[in-house]
Amino acid sequence: MENLLAIPATLGIVIITVITSIIAWSDRRIEDRYIFHVGAIRQHSEWVRLVSSGFLHGGAMHLFLNMYVLWNFGQYMERWLGVSGYLFVYFVALVGGSLWSLLENKDNLMYRAYGASGAVSGIVIGFCLFQPFAQLSLFFAIPMPAVVFGFLYIAISAYFSSQEGNFGNIGHDAHLGGAIAGGIATVLVEPRAWTIFIESLSSIFGG
Repeated sequence: MENLLAIPATLGIVIITVITSIIAWSDRRIEDRYIFHVGAIRQHSEWVRLVSSGFLHGGAMHLFLNMYVLWNFGQYMERWLGVSGYLFVYFVALVGGSLWSLLENKDNLMYRAYGASGAVSGIVIGFCLFQPFAQLSLFFAIPMPAVVFGFLYIAISAYFSSQEGNFGNIGHDAHLGGAIAGGIATVLVEPRAWTIFIESLSSIFGG
């Protein structure tokens, strides 16, 4: 319990996202009202969807993967940045991912998407700035440095977003925008993160 109390923001986001996602699965009206929808945003200025869509998911596996990644990376980011700094990075990445999706799909008024992908990508990239060579496992089996994991995570999503359709409304487009916004927000909160990242690279590749 003490460990959980040390990461109230991560715990709170996971709980709220799980609850809202499950509620939306049973009430399509909630999904329709809060999903990321280009037409609703551009034509009716429903900007709340840039944030609310991050608390909806396309199914149990989509929800589990996003929350699993967030839990594993977010708890470290929250300890390093503090609650307010962590929440700043999370929501900047969430909005950044949504804005990226809006720009990518601005002419497709029917485009709809949901998921915390942008926010989670931002947290992953933030983690990579602090610990680029921490050993992680892709698909729970393939070991690799965090920085490689981060770039693969984003590259795979970028590939999916480039394919026709949007894979059941999962917001793959948001990954890249969220990653960029999250990285910038992390450095704004803790400028030493960039120095740590460069020094870590130099220690490996600088000879």
